[in-house]
Amino acid sequence: MPMQRRGLIAAGLGLAAGPALAQGNIHPHHAGQFERLNQPGRMDLPDLHHAHAVTDSPAPRAARQGAWRALAPLPVPRTEMAWAVEYRGRMHLVGGYAEQRVDRPYHHAYDPRSDSWAELPPLPRGANHVGVATLGERLYAFGGFIEQNRTPHDGAYAFDGERWHTLRRLPEACGAMACIALGDRIHIIGGAIGSENRRSVDWHLVYDPREDRYSRRQPMPLGRDHAGIVAVGGAIHVIAGRVDTFHTNSNLHHSYDPRGDAWTFRAPIPTARSGHGCVWYRDRIFCMGGEGTNRVYGQNEAYDPATNRWESYAPMMTPRHGMGAVVIGDAVYVAGGGPQMGGGVKSAINEAFTLA
Repeated sequence: MPMQRRGLIAAGLGLAAGPALAQGNIHPHHAGQFERLNQPGRMDLPDLHHAHAVTDSPAPRAARQGAWRALAPLPVPRTEMAWAVEYRGRMHLVGGYAEQRVDRPYHHAYDPRSDSWAELPPLPRGANHVGVATLGERLYAFGGFIEQNRTPHDGAYAFDGERWHTLRRLPEACGAMACIALGDRIHIIGGAIGSENRRSVDWHLVYDPREDRYSRRQPMPLGRDHAGIVAVGGAIHVIAGRVDTFHTNSNLHHSYDPRGDAWTFRAPIPTARSGHGCVWYRDRIFCMGGEGTNRVYGQNEAYDPATNRWESYAPMMTPRHGMGAVVIGDAVYVAGGGPQMGGGVKSAINEAFTLA
């Protein structure tokens, strides 16, 4: 049965993570925060998680490792949102798998000031792997899949804080795109198309909100989806992702310069992965989580643009993929996601990382 509107849902679970927790062991407050995609009812962390979880990084260890802590869980276990965005001081998650469906329109927002969640107006069309970005006073949502990680739609919408507005449709249906605002436009890069013959694409669209129209830019060097994306110093970085499937994850890292409409190779991420979190925190790009063949990653690796080098930081308390990750204030917030390979189990886990 679909979830009823809950308003604000608060819980005070802000406990610091100890050394054992940083290795992916279940936190005592995580009991009952998981649910299977094909079976209703809350459950504990599945045993398969321990076989799939990996936290060791090949990157050099940073001198200052940072720490994770547990926070108020999501109202319902969710996964395959693939991304999240910060909007007006809160973390927003839209779409994804929840309550035995893969096309939920759910829209939740987390407020770190009160450690609480709110349920907001749902997406006009439910989907998973929705591309999201914020620009100005709006939150944007592009495409997504209406079946399990396949069969995309071409809808596009903008949320103004109170309601959703319908935008011009994407030129072609796509899901699992990497989206980011740069200047006064939104870049929509890569993604996957198709149903039975699902495949990654190298598309690079730019959406202009003032004109409500799309234009094309130089495609990225290799088509992939489930990639991480951030904007740093006027350039866009696209990191890792899958080439058609997580069995062929990529460690590639490219940056895009809009002035020259050109891509540049950067130092590859130490752990090839897809469905990971990717954020700009302090002076580095942090990538955490993700999945691979019989793997769910907890590695927390960071890239320094000034040196073109990667380092490893404290791994996630609960390795998972398909979650949302954002920076608000001086912390990285990571919510939801799958604790094992694939979309068979969803989580309500919400954890934060900080160097403070």
